[in-house]
Amino acid sequence: MIKILAAISLSGVVLASATQASELALSVELPQIDVAEYHRPYVAAWLQNDDSGDVTNLAVWYQLDKADDKGEQWLKDMRQWWRRSGRSLDMPVDGVTGATQQPGVYSIDTSKVAKDLASGNYKLYVEAAREVGGRELLKIPFQWPAHSAQTLETQGHSELGKIVLQLAP
Repeated sequence: MIKILAAISLSGVVLASATQASELALSVELPQIDVAEYHRPYVAAWLQNDDSGDVTNLAVWYQLDKADDKGEQWLKDMRQWWRRSGRSLDMPVDGVTGATQQPGVYSIDTSKVAKDLASGNYKLYVEAAREVGGRELLKIPFQWPAHSAQTLETQGHSELGKIVLQLAP
């Protein structure tokens, strides 16, 4: 009986290590938009557990102005993020918030999130809103932890470009 318990205990350690070793990588493209009055978009990226509804914020890019914090008043323009998580946060959030970005492809650090993410079905959401521009919300469903290497992507049509989510066991 003790040998069986030891084997079960050791297999649990191996499974826990495999779960912790899983990797999640995210890249977000902000396209070059040819308009007369261009403003950098506010962007939020988050994970939502389909079962529990828990939200894990990955990144929130907005106008950071130490003098007056006026940039925070426009966060609610990212409507889905605001309803699911934003309105309950005290901004800025260390390790999550940052300044708006110019057009280009950006990698978002997900190493800590991947290590602490519970098993389950998730959706990655990326939302962008731009002053004198539009709004766009993209999502990618996935299962965590990954059982095989996967590259999941979606393409935006206006405010967002290609969103790539890479999963590795």
